[in-house]
Amino acid sequence: MPSDKESPESKPLNNNNTNGNGGSATSKPKIQPKYSIHRDVLTHEVVIKQTGYAARDKSIPSSLRNCWQSWNFFALFTGVIPILQWLPQYSPRRDLPGDIIAGFTVAIMNIPHGMAYGILAGVSAGNGLYMAVFPVLAYMFLGTSKHISIGTFAVASMMTAKVVDTYANVEDHHHHILAINGSGLLSNETSTASPLLLSNSSVLTEAITSTTALPLQLLNSALSADPITKVEVATSLALTVGIVNLLMAFLRLGTLSSLLSEPLVNGFTTAAACHVVTAQLKDVLGISVPRHKGAFKIIYTVIDVIKGVPDTNLVNFGFCMSVIVFMMICNEILKPRLSKQCRFPLPAELIMVIGGTLISKYFNLHIDYKVNPVGTIPSGLPEPVLPRLDLVPKVAVDSIAIAIVTYSIIMSMGLTFAKKHGYEVRPNQELFAMGIGNMVGGCFSCIPMACSLSRSVIQDQTGGVSQIASLVSAALVVVTLMWIGPFFGSLPRCVLAGVIIVALKPMFMQAKELKKFSKQGKLEMFTWISTFLCVVIIDIDIGLLIGICISLLALYIKGLKPYSCLLGYMPEAPGIYMDLNQHRNAMQVPETRIFRYSGSLNFATSLFFRRALYEAVGLDKMPLTKISSNSNSPSKGSKTSYSPVSQNGGKAINDQLEESSSLFKVLILDFSMLGHIDVAGCRTLTDLSKELKVRGARLLLASPVDRVYDTLVHSMALSEGPFEIFPTLHDCVEYANACRTA
Repeated sequence: MPSDKESPESKPLNNNNTNGNGGSATSKPKIQPKYSIHRDVLTHEVVIKQTGYAARDKSIPSSLRNCWQSWNFFALFTGVIPILQWLPQYSPRRDLPGDIIAGFTVAIMNIPHGMAYGILAGVSAGNGLYMAVFPVLAYMFLGTSKHISIGTFAVASMMTAKVVDTYANVEDHHHHILAINGSGLLSNETSTASPLLLSNSSVLTEAITSTTALPLQLLNSALSADPITKVEVATSLALTVGIVNLLMAFLRLGTLSSLLSEPLVNGFTTAAACHVVTAQLKDVLGISVPRHKGAFKIIYTVIDVIKGVPDTNLVNFGFCMSVIVFMMICNEILKPRLSKQCRFPLPAELIMVIGGTLISKYFNLHIDYKVNPVGTIPSGLPEPVLPRLDLVPKVAVDSIAIAIVTYSIIMSMGLTFAKKHGYEVRPNQELFAMGIGNMVGGCFSCIPMACSLSRSVIQDQTGGVSQIASLVSAALVVVTLMWIGPFFGSLPRCVLAGVIIVALKPMFMQAKELKKFSKQGKLEMFTWISTFLCVVIIDIDIGLLIGICISLLALYIKGLKPYSCLLGYMPEAPGIYMDLNQHRNAMQVPETRIFRYSGSLNFATSLFFRRALYEAVGLDKMPLTKISSNSNSPSKGSKTSYSPVSQNGGKAINDQLEESSSLFKVLILDFSMLGHIDVAGCRTLTDLSKELKVRGARLLLASPVDRVYDTLVHSMALSEGPFEIFPTLHDCVEYANACRTA
């Protein structure tokens, strides 16, 4: 027979059932609790003395001493290499099966994604596959996120392609070294000479003079040109991005990603997806389109694509559309159904890559139907080569934008999974891991690293619990590179174009978020629209810069106009103070104005503070002489009474609304929501106090936090003030009532 007593482990954590005798944690008490406090009104100075408060020593020697006392070499070492923290807690029996399944699944996705995004970045498909190995291994040791999938990403590849197209002037070195046949003549298959080879060979000089009809000036310019390949630009860019990441980590700029607001990132990635799709149109149609550089390039590209539509390769176009339809059927119909029955997702991308390669080989699409293949994918791993350092200054400006964008993407994904699984992602350590990963990747023919949303979600859904899944994925990609890589050389580029276009669907679906941003505020909606249009119409980097400026401007506008209001009290519960504009039944303390100000009070916001205060209490309408006892002041009997107020803070007297700017004797500033004040803000308070004295009123400050109180005390030592400060708003109001009735 089961026991009537229920085990504590079987009870739900949030038990909202209020039935039964036992009740629950969320049930209300039978008797309404009350409290009554009887004490003297205290000033903040008295509270400080009684609590033994001591201001924090901000001197440099004290900071150095505290830093030395908190120094722990082992904690620092394990903090720099986070794998030393989580690997000892790793349970192979519990965690390894999930990581193996997740790693195998991510590797299946990494093969088509790496090849596609490598070509999108302007380099070869092999360079994209290298991204799934070397940066992944570096991040496994140094990163703090356990679930993100490091490697290629569409936005990062598109930004890399812009830099590659700008600075690369040759395809690859082996295309530009002139081959010498047995008779000493030039090979007819090459059209450009290598200056290194030509400058050291008299045979080549004779061959050029005897077999070419180029003018001498053109030949000299070709000899003096500095060939820069696309891979050299990409690797130098990866190295420079890594240097920028390390500088950001050293300067503790991990919170920089918070400056990239959600509307900015959302609009930017959606617009970047438009650039990616535009770049794939030539492969979809099977036509040749010149690659444009600079502003408005997407417009010029679309115009060229429209002009080239009559030359569409129908076989290429039909093959690509078949890939898109197959991928959409798999993603929208088959995958959701199979996910309920099988933990392993349907590898639609890999099926299309393998199937496209077999079809291309069997039907000889490249020769018979002019369908462009991916090209040669070398077998094996690349040798470590230091990137060209002379290209670092050229790509430095572009690397800053790529570093910020990739970091914001990695941090947003990392924080999402950290919140879901309950662990911490450290921003500065992520910058350090990205820096080392990019520098290592730059030495192994990789482009700048990022993380993929789709692969990260799959890694989490298939049971991945740590970066061991990335190790498994990297091992499988290495196997592919060592023995299977050349097999994909005949894969049609239109297949990868279809894979990329389908993979960008979640990024385009982000446009639905515009409705949410419009509800959040006009500034959020304007940030999204302006960033999207600038990135699409102008260019990626210029649009991103404009979007950042607009986002910072919106942040400045919000910070420059903080929340402020006049407060009143509840007649049924004295001591609780509410906004008079929002709470119609709130009562205003007679001859007293309570002004709440949130945010910070500094040199930038002091003007708004003064303007908001004047508008709220009508300080500029008060006479410069003190109020006589027989004027508009209330009688002695009415001094102890409270007057009801209307919505705008005015008092209702004989059914006539008296202006809220009527005379008052005490102005209370509620600083409970004030986070920071500087000397300029204290000077503003001093000027306000002097102005109130001229008008027969006094200034009281209530509820400042400790750091604000320290600044006020410090400013009084610098001849500002003096200020009357109270620990709570109710203490301040009672003190004002006592002074008023005295």
